[in-house]
Amino acid sequence: MSGHGYEKGRLNLPFVGISTFGKRPYVADWGAIDADVAVLGAPFDFGTQFRAGARFGPRAVREASTLFSFGHAGAYDHEDDCTYLGSEVRIVDIGDADIVHTDTETSHANIEAGVRAILRAGALPVVIGGDHSVNIPCIRAFDDQGPIHILQIDAHLDFVDVRHGVRHGHGNPMRRAAEKEYVTGITALGIRNVSSTAKDGYDAARAMGDDILSVRQVRKLGLEGVLARIPKGARIYVTIDIDGFCPSIAPGTGTPSHGGFLYYEVLEILQGVARGHEIVGIDLVEVAPDYDPTQSTAILAAQVLLNFLGFIFHERAKRA
Repeated sequence: MSGHGYEKGRLNLPFVGISTFGKRPYVADWGAIDADVAVLGAPFDFGTQFRAGARFGPRAVREASTLFSFGHAGAYDHEDDCTYLGSEVRIVDIGDADIVHTDTETSHANIEAGVRAILRAGALPVVIGGDHSVNIPCIRAFDDQGPIHILQIDAHLDFVDVRHGVRHGHGNPMRRAAEKEYVTGITALGIRNVSSTAKDGYDAARAMGDDILSVRQVRKLGLEGVLARIPKGARIYVTIDIDGFCPSIAPGTGTPSHGGFLYYEVLEILQGVARGHEIVGIDLVEVAPDYDPTQSTAILAAQVLLNFLGFIFHERAKRA
């Protein structure tokens, strides 16, 4: 229904309406996904070892994403001289996986079911966490998708095997991923400072095909040097822990670690990976909005995801 003086429907400004991701259509029926990208919330944070709160990450990132939803003709980037995420890229929001409080296995199974539904529909899954343990069910869902290589942006290695009987907390996901025969390797960028993973975990990670670079090592290598370390032709699953960024720009997370990446460092890596590889899945985790009254952490997360999706589909169109 048109408002006063409207000739072409609703204006739908960012501060109006329901906060789906990017103000894109909501699809409640997981059997009826018809899109290029489907966004799934995974509001699970029982895997945290210290500060909880990432269960509110999906809600915060969705709300932040509406800041960038005032353009109906895509987003023009004058540096790249191209328009990203025009109407030809169909993005839907399929809501959240059902989380059962204190029940990790059921909650993870529900997240896995959501990712499988997206993959069955032929769409690119984008999962917003939640703590980093939600990556475990995401990677499980790829067991029939062929080989994948994981690009991890993170402060922490997350390669703990078992700690006090826990195998599926937020310190375990990359170890669980490396155990999968269809995961051909991991490139871990941003790993720094005191970590939750002990030396034997680093030794195991390297033995299982994990290439580990700190922020300082990434800066020393430079963009092209980093991209050259990712296997040519690999199909890439990208997992972004918001604590990979410096807490000076992303304080809203449970385990902040100073000395992290700045925005363009990560963005240029993601753009380079999109140019050289097929991106098959994305998760962005550990946004805990209550630790950041400015909301800039959630805005950063939304901006990274929207830009990365823009790069992915721009490159797909060029290849086609």
